[in-house]
Amino acid sequence: MNYHFQVHRQVRKNLLSILQNTSHEDLLLIPDGFNNNLYWNIAHTVATQQLLHYYLSGNPFRIDKYWIETYKKGTLPNLNVQKSEVEDLEFLLTETSKILMKDYDSDFFADYTPYTTSFGMDLKSIQDAIIFNNIHESLHYGYILAQKRAILGENGR
Repeated sequence: MNYHFQVHRQVRKNLLSILQNTSHEDLLLIPDGFNNNLYWNIAHTVATQQLLHYYLSGNPFRIDKYWIETYKKGTLPNLNVQKSEVEDLEFLLTETSKILMKDYDSDFFADYTPYTTSFGMDLKSIQDAIIFNNIHESLHYGYILAQKRAILGENGR
């Protein structure tokens, strides 16, 4: 699983770079043709990771439920995000990846409730969930890059 954790850390570094190198205004802008923004996509990856790994294994979340309720699938983007929340998300992107690795190494995920994703994948174990989560986060990273290109075009940069 080391390779899959390495992939997870890299995707998270890429997301963190977007979060840190994009203006607050652009993070919250919903580009024409999209129904969410850069910030929602990044926060959504953190919320979904907690659901796929912790909720489905019957374990408590490692983050405040606020993040789950605000950014889980089916939620709408919050257009009133404070800069302090962006800083919190920066921290969560890095720390939840580290915590996942420690929890995995400690056999924290002994039980796992099978789940079929909307992507059509059957998750039967924490290993399946970790691998699928990398696909999910990469998919959102690609979406973020498309949104960023749309924003740069809209703002004439």
